[in-house]
Amino acid sequence: MNINPFDILKNASKIQEQMSGFQEKLGAITSTGASGGGLVEVDINGKLELIAVRIAPEAMTDAEMLQDLIMAAFNDGMSKVRETIAGEVGAMTGGMNFPGMK
Repeated sequence: MNINPFDILKNASKIQEQMSGFQEKLGAITSTGASGGGLVEVDINGKLELIAVRIAPEAMTDAEMLQDLIMAAFNDGMSKVRETIAGEVGAMTGGMNFPGMK
């Protein structure tokens, strides 16, 4: 895909408007990460903030295992929210790739 930098400059205000709207949309994006077959679940929003943690009582008997489950659920949730954000950015930019946005 050939990108004309002058086209980008012509559309700068439109792009800025879209990015402003996208910032608001990030707060509404949420993904749930889980581990241990659902023993631990976390919700993460599009601003990459942890917004909820749910731990099943039976997961609280082993502290080391619980730590691993929380970490795994968090990583799962982060992966899912990043995929969602990448899809939203791809739709907004018409498929243009930007460094660091995978």
